[in-house]
Amino acid sequence: MITAQHRQMLDQVLATFHLTPDYDLDLMTTGQTLPDLTARVLTELTPLLLQEQPDMVLVHGDTATTFAAALAAYYGKIPVGHVEAGLRTYDKFAPFPEEGNRQLVDVLADVYFAPTAASRDNLLAEGRRPERIFVTGNTAIDAMQETLAQPFQEELLAELAGRQVILVTMHRRENLGEPMHQVFRALKQVLARYPQAAVVFPVHANPLVRKIVAMELAGVDSVYLIEPLEAAAFQHYLKASFLAVTDSGGVQEEAPSLGVPVLVLRETTERPEGVAAGNLRLVGTDEEQVAAAITELFEEEAAYERMAQAHNPYGDGQASQRILQGLAYVLGVSEELPQDFIPKG
Repeated sequence: MITAQHRQMLDQVLATFHLTPDYDLDLMTTGQTLPDLTARVLTELTPLLLQEQPDMVLVHGDTATTFAAALAAYYGKIPVGHVEAGLRTYDKFAPFPEEGNRQLVDVLADVYFAPTAASRDNLLAEGRRPERIFVTGNTAIDAMQETLAQPFQEELLAELAGRQVILVTMHRRENLGEPMHQVFRALKQVLARYPQAAVVFPVHANPLVRKIVAMELAGVDSVYLIEPLEAAAFQHYLKASFLAVTDSGGVQEEAPSLGVPVLVLRETTERPEGVAAGNLRLVGTDEEQVAAAITELFEEEAAYERMAQAHNPYGDGQASQRILQGLAYVLGVSEELPQDFIPKG
């Protein structure tokens, strides 16, 4: 069952993984607000849950759909399982609204599939029952292993072969406005300094993001502004990149598996394991700070290698299997729980 909160991006993912949902609520509207979307998910999903009466509703991540679906299940007294549970910054506005959504979902959930031991520790500190928490690794790594195994050819990637590609994604609400202007000016500084560098920027569909991107980066040499990429294409671009500069959560998980350093355009992250391991570095959005962080990776090979070769804390590509095993155990389908339920990094 899907809500199509983001229609275009969702359709790309469904096509990549050859999935056909049983129910497509198709709720996306132009200019939708968070209250409107949340209300529509709740009112449209509730009759389907009453009709189907599932043994459990499994929700993933921290979107408005995730929160509203968990709330609908709770209202219907249906157990909730949360995939990617326990991620925290403990600042409800950073990122917004994701931090609030995931904390609220974990209040409503009955079973928790935490991607890392640190996420499990967050849940335990909040009083969640330890026997209902399963450390699985992150499903993003499972998906990436599948997509990278698919053949991929793209003209731009071929054109950029041999250059040091900076893959950029930036779209968080808290970064709209001056933070984006600062980051994009930092990128222009770097490109002026290093002619071998190139920026590839799949620009988010949000018109506010596109307006700022156009103001700062349109027509700049060595900047390639492209449409949002489907999952498989994005991961092939990521694999071919020198480094990633991003405010996205998913990139923070995927890049370490590929040995690609990540500079995170935020002051805090719900994925501190990557920072602790050395894969990620929080650089904020100040122009000079971002430019200096990128410059260091271009200039200092040892600094680059420390990030590129750091231990990957996000799992081994078997998260989906562990989630299935955990569900079978909780629902009484299986009486045995695997001994090693913490994924190898």
